[in-house]
Amino acid sequence: MKLIRNLIRAMRPKQWTKNLFVFIAVLFDQKLFMPGPFFSTPLGRSTLGFILLCLLSGAVYLLNDIVDAEQDRAHPTKRNRPIASGVLPLPVAWLTAIGLPLVCLALGFALDPGFGIVLIVYWVNNIAYTFWLKHIVLLDVFSIALGFVLRVVAGVILVDVERFSPWLYVFTTLLSLFLGFSKRRGEIALLQGNASNHRAILDEYSLPFLDNMMSVVVAAASVTYSFYTFSAENLPDNYTMMLTIPFVLYGFFRYLYLVHLRGETKPPDEVLLRDRGLQVTLVVYALAVLLVFYQQPLLDLAARLAGAW
Repeated sequence: MKLIRNLIRAMRPKQWTKNLFVFIAVLFDQKLFMPGPFFSTPLGRSTLGFILLCLLSGAVYLLNDIVDAEQDRAHPTKRNRPIASGVLPLPVAWLTAIGLPLVCLALGFALDPGFGIVLIVYWVNNIAYTFWLKHIVLLDVFSIALGFVLRVVAGVILVDVERFSPWLYVFTTLLSLFLGFSKRRGEIALLQGNASNHRAILDEYSLPFLDNMMSVVVAAASVTYSFYTFSAENLPDNYTMMLTIPFVLYGFFRYLYLVHLRGETKPPDEVLLRDRGLQVTLVVYALAVLLVFYQQPLLDLAARLAGAW
């Protein structure tokens, strides 16, 4: 049981929140409450896709930690990871890192051939990142961004969306670039003068450069999301989706506040797990989107609950 716990910890389940991007299609294509047997509905298929993406990304993290074990041992926090600390044997890590993706790919093709192809591209991209792309300035961040976009594409395929708004693809790309630049900034701020000793690519970045890149991406993402709220074909004619813009802006500003005034060094997806302000913003934003897209189904559900009560 201790070995299993260490293996699961090495697969970084806290990072699996990134795979929630697969649900964007089912939410924004208004297929969240479609009836039918659960795993044959868009929500059920997206849930299966989420599980497979979690397992596949966990295997990728294992491979990354195997390759970076020596550098991680010199890192103030990463040295506690199961592989770097030696509590997870390398043979077990290698076997899982190789065998688990093969199982996930087989199940992915069984779920949907298109989804299976996306899983292959996602896996290859991460392998390229582990062995090559993470050592090339800017391309390392774009490789991270591609992983997020592929998650959205996977959801679109599983939900069978005919016309997914291109603005959401652009917004996802910009948001993921923000996550990537934030990750690099956090690493440099945490390691300070020893950053390049831990990872050579960090010597190609600086805090002012990353701050500028993050500012550019935030501005572009904000404009892109605003365009989506009044131009997408499946939105209500009364433009109520524009009411969600302030929540997106606050989410960006809240994280930048934590970085510049609170000294936060963790990337946004990790900060989300512990910062109450970001958590409340995300919940309120989700509720606002639900009210815009699913007002009638929610009213019907409330009426049924009231009648049952």
